[in-house]
Amino acid sequence: MTSTGTGRPRSRRGQGDQLRAEVLDAVNRLLDEWGSDEKLTMRAVAKEVGVAAPSIYLHFADKAELVWAALADKYEQLADRMRDADRQAAPHGARERLRAQVHAYCRFADENAGHYRLMYEVRQPTADPARIGLHPSRLVSRGLRRALARCADEGYPLTLPLHQAAHTLWTGLHGLVSVQHSLAIKTSATVTTGLADGLVDILVSTDRADGPGYPPSTEVDRLIAETVRDDD
Repeated sequence: MTSTGTGRPRSRRGQGDQLRAEVLDAVNRLLDEWGSDEKLTMRAVAKEVGVAAPSIYLHFADKAELVWAALADKYEQLADRMRDADRQAAPHGARERLRAQVHAYCRFADENAGHYRLMYEVRQPTADPARIGLHPSRLVSRGLRRALARCADEGYPLTLPLHQAAHTLWTGLHGLVSVQHSLAIKTSATVTTGLADGLVDILVSTDRADGPGYPPSTEVDRLIAETVRDDD
């Protein structure tokens, strides 16, 4: 079998998926070790895996696509946890469904601190604004946005326009859990979810009104909406 310049045998037909998996594992290791994407290059990843750099480009167009693919499964796991919690709370109404989602977010961050660090606390490649809506984290923000929309549709007024409210809730949850991670604060799950409940109460009224409760859009809301991709 012919060898590449790195000494690794050339992949047989059908081994492309295996190489792709090895590349993504290598990206996760390097991001975890370096703490940012600054030193991460296609060549560095190829060296870590033991293949020629052009082999990486057969699977990924650029560094942003590479990093996003490496982290995608983690965002999917979080989104799945939130969706399952939402579904279980469905009999209790929209507000409780939203609350269940934020509780699931906090539990995931607590139980998977290493994954969460890679997802949100390691600097990732910059991307064109038109492309950022494709980031795999959209699965998480979409779940929060849809849950907030259900609250408004059921007559629980939002205190901010929809997209702005979803972004505020998401960043608020991240701030809550990242402070705990950074300062090694050990608290019970009840304290964490109680703080998260406070965010929900700030953004969604507890008093039900007649008709949908959507505030007028703002410039900030429109700017956020421009980047949102609501498809799968």
